[in-house]
Amino acid sequence: MEHKHHGHCKEESGNSCCPCHNHEHHHEESPKKKIIKIVVATILLISAYIVEKKTALSTWQLLLIYLIPYLIVGFETLKEAFEGVAHGDMFNEHFLMSIATIGALCIGFLPGAETQFPEAVFVMLFFQVGELFEGYAEGRSRDSISRLMEIRPDTATVMRGGVETVVSPEQVSVGETIVVRPGERIPLDGRVVEGESSLDTSALTGESVPRDVAPGDEVVSGCVNVSGVIKIETSKTYSEGTVTKILEMVENANGRKSKSEAFITRFARVYTPVVVVCAVLLAVVPPLFSGSFLNSFPTWLYRALMFLVVSCPCALVISVPLSFFGGIGGASRKGILVKGANYIDALSNIGTVVFDKTGTLTRGVFTVEAVHPESIAEEQLLHLAAHVEHFSTHPIGAALRNAFPDEATDGCEISEIEEIAGQGICATVQGRRVAVGNSKLMDTVGVKWHDCHLSGTVVHVAVDGEYAGHVIINDTVKEDSEEAVQRLEELGVGKVVMLTGDRRETAEDIARKLGVKEVHCELLPADKVAIVESLSGEHSGCLAFVGDGINDAPVLARADVGIAMGGLGSDAAIEAADVVIMDDKPSKVADAVSIARRTVSIARQNVVFAIVVKLAVLLLAALGIAEMWSAVFADVGVTVIAVLNAMRTLNVK
Repeated sequence: MEHKHHGHCKEESGNSCCPCHNHEHHHEESPKKKIIKIVVATILLISAYIVEKKTALSTWQLLLIYLIPYLIVGFETLKEAFEGVAHGDMFNEHFLMSIATIGALCIGFLPGAETQFPEAVFVMLFFQVGELFEGYAEGRSRDSISRLMEIRPDTATVMRGGVETVVSPEQVSVGETIVVRPGERIPLDGRVVEGESSLDTSALTGESVPRDVAPGDEVVSGCVNVSGVIKIETSKTYSEGTVTKILEMVENANGRKSKSEAFITRFARVYTPVVVVCAVLLAVVPPLFSGSFLNSFPTWLYRALMFLVVSCPCALVISVPLSFFGGIGGASRKGILVKGANYIDALSNIGTVVFDKTGTLTRGVFTVEAVHPESIAEEQLLHLAAHVEHFSTHPIGAALRNAFPDEATDGCEISEIEEIAGQGICATVQGRRVAVGNSKLMDTVGVKWHDCHLSGTVVHVAVDGEYAGHVIINDTVKEDSEEAVQRLEELGVGKVVMLTGDRRETAEDIARKLGVKEVHCELLPADKVAIVESLSGEHSGCLAFVGDGINDAPVLARADVGIAMGGLGSDAAIEAADVVIMDDKPSKVADAVSIARRTVSIARQNVVFAIVVKLAVLLLAALGIAEMWSAVFADVGVTVIAVLNAMRTLNVK
């Protein structure tokens, strides 16, 4: 999903392929077949060269000898060039290579010109070697992402009429019971109803430590059952499950181009035709002013052919997208799912990181720490608070219900439930009007309240218009939250901010523990959007918002980069965010920034290296100093080096 963001950080991009290099070749050859062709053509080229030096064959006879290795190794390239011309896409690398090599084969027939048969075959041969390296690098990048594709389950064993039936996961409905044995992949999201086991979640989270599950635990598709047989009651259809959401996200990631890729695509559309025109002018114009067109034309034609070989921008249009693709693949190995190369760009330019507190820096698992009754007994205070929060999905409501487990079975009637956003809930319990919430709710219902000396979230309770006391609820900080803040500061992120709906004392206490210097507290959901908007203009660079993806969708969408703590199976996270951290570790935000910066740095290295070498050899070719061999290095050699450099993005420490 595309959001409206600051222009300098996000860029809309389409799926158009670069005209100079189309990765979806019409005739994809297997690496083995390509290697065989290269080896055979190399042997025949050496043989032809020996024949040329040892015999006195005519130019036509030599052409026929050299055509054999040329066509063996270059037939597919010539075919691609012809099809490109037929489809109106003539300015691609296959066309440039075909024109340059055919010209080199023909130049020896001009008056006073030397034959260039070995050079023509070698250019085509080395071009194929470059494509072999490119295919290998692309394969490595795709493998790192296709590792995620392995999470796609093939079958599901479902219980129907007391009988186990193996079906496609798409044929299983919500509420059915499936059986998963050791070694099998969980096909659908659901809840364990029978059995205990350990789950391997590494394909989703990048973490190798198994996760233990027992009856009542939620499980998600894509995990591998390690030890025991478990039965799962499905909670989602296959199309709505975690596996499908992740696969859709990964498959669509390549469609969102980085600014570098988008620029190179536009650049190549203009650059390649200009190069062809310049090559024609280089071949024709100097001989016109030389005094003898026919004598000087072969020399300038040779230089023009070298110019064509050197100027092919495939080093850029291959290595830059490959760098970003590799960066996305490397991040996925760490359990960081990036939805597109444009977000790699934005992550590399992060200036401000805003963390939501609950569920992001903290576990979001609240427990009752203290009960301070005023006008009623402690048990009665918890009893009423738990009943009012009976239908609440908020973690604080769950903490109150857990503190009074008999609430669900004591038969008390609950009616007239009224939830006030950002304040709390009012309800009638057994005829008594009870308000449970923060100090703002107490002010709203006109009850005089007082604060507590303890640190934590204070939940006030009023009964029939009188203050009944309060409950202290605390959340636990995640083990790596402090590390996350420290590492972001070490990376030079200008500002780290924490947002929370908690009261000031609780918020500042946690901020102090984590080393967060700026904190905004007692916020409503709408307040978070306003604060993110105000922060976005304060620092150079992009703003990232990190939330748990459940109730932070508006802020995730508003930020330049929305990063969600996806956990296992948070649909909202996968839908709303640009980056999903699958294991809920805030320290992975720093990993994401590091990976993005390294990826962009490698892409820039390739751009600078390719342009500098090509300009140098182009100048030498125009002056007649460079030979065809140096032209081959400036094109294919530079491409191979750039591709190998781009492959470094896959290696994430």
